[in-house]
Amino acid sequence: MTPTATPIHDVIGVGFGPSNMALAIALEELSQASGKSLDALFLDKQQHYRWHGDTLADGSEMQISFLKDLVSLRNPTSPYSFINYLHQHGRLIDFINLSTFYPCRMEFNDYLGWVAEQFADRARYGQEVVHIEPGVNEGVVDHLQVLSRDSEGQEQLYRARSVVVSTGGTAKIPGLFAGFKDDQRVFHHSRYLFGIRQLPCSQGAPMRIAIIGSGQSAAEAFMDLHENFPSVRVDMITRASAMKPADDTPFVNEVFAPAATDLMFSLSPEGQKQLLGEYRNTNYSVVDPSLIERIYGVLYRQKVSNRFRHSLLCRQQVQAVTSTPEGLVLTLRDLSSGQENTHRYDAVILATGYERNTHRNLLAPLKGYLQDYTVGRDYRVLTSPELKATIYLQGFCENTHGLSDTLLSVLPVRSEEIGKSLYRTLEKNAAPAPLTRLHAEIAAGA
Repeated sequence: MTPTATPIHDVIGVGFGPSNMALAIALEELSQASGKSLDALFLDKQQHYRWHGDTLADGSEMQISFLKDLVSLRNPTSPYSFINYLHQHGRLIDFINLSTFYPCRMEFNDYLGWVAEQFADRARYGQEVVHIEPGVNEGVVDHLQVLSRDSEGQEQLYRARSVVVSTGGTAKIPGLFAGFKDDQRVFHHSRYLFGIRQLPCSQGAPMRIAIIGSGQSAAEAFMDLHENFPSVRVDMITRASAMKPADDTPFVNEVFAPAATDLMFSLSPEGQKQLLGEYRNTNYSVVDPSLIERIYGVLYRQKVSNRFRHSLLCRQQVQAVTSTPEGLVLTLRDLSSGQENTHRYDAVILATGYERNTHRNLLAPLKGYLQDYTVGRDYRVLTSPELKATIYLQGFCENTHGLSDTLLSVLPVRSEEIGKSLYRTLEKNAAPAPLTRLHAEIAAGA
């Protein structure tokens, strides 16, 4: 299909996870208020909607209030709220009886899927975007060409005046494990459920499994293996001296408030780095306190019964990994004594976090127009004058917009900010036309 044969959308969202789903809601609200709709299309590489699909182990719970859903902080009367989802499914009273702010992840995934269904006409699944290229017209890039590929390798070209990249993180694989990409015995936590199904323990066979990491993902995998796979012995291996609790106390939690984004963006690069470091223990390499207590209880009862099934190996650095017919041999160095020991495992789960650099790969053909992927306060990528089409980033701006950038906390407000910016820039680049009151508001930056 040639570029001229495809329509030019107002905006294409790359990825249809919570960030772009919140944007779809915000655009719908703005269109209702202004009387003018934007032609928006969302592309997602999954075959059907699923949030954190292979990490949704039984019993895993949210670490964030249900009130921080896709819309409530901006519009609590929205039909897309978590409260309305409960009402529509006949579970509102039952949820109230739980006396909790924290739904299980399985239910929040169902909520997101319920919202996604209502935007099915604006989403294309099974479309993995591989490149975003300039569409040049008389020396000016007035649109972007979005190249996607389906599961069968067929390519599709889409075009848009604006693109919002919200592809999330990619699994961070330590270098020592890079050579085990095709080994079913080694997998990242992002593939947890699928990976476990491929192992003999799913059929009840005894196994020794190592979990590398000390954050929430590692802890949830530990408890799932303990509770649902009685034939498995687990070692959780961490460089930290202890499993540390996530700080979600009220004053600290204000760092995730939308107003904190303004503060973060106003700081110098040095100030931004300092603030991120000060609040790192709210989100990175930390575990929900109640889950820490459960794990401690499991390990304590082992001491009482004198039957030792699991271990928490602290201050341990993985020095080497060797594949043998008997299993995977890890060489661990004790960070306190420097002593090295080897341990044999049947499988290794890497709860080693995520990287957020897919936007650089997708936008590489536009690099010459971009100011090193720097964004403005409205999440718009700063570009040279020749690039009239606009690019926005969601989930890649932590260094300038704060810790909430990769989380759910600011989705409702951020989506409205991006939505209004889209209306402003598209209006500016279009032929002059009468403005409605809302258009005038948006044009003024309200």
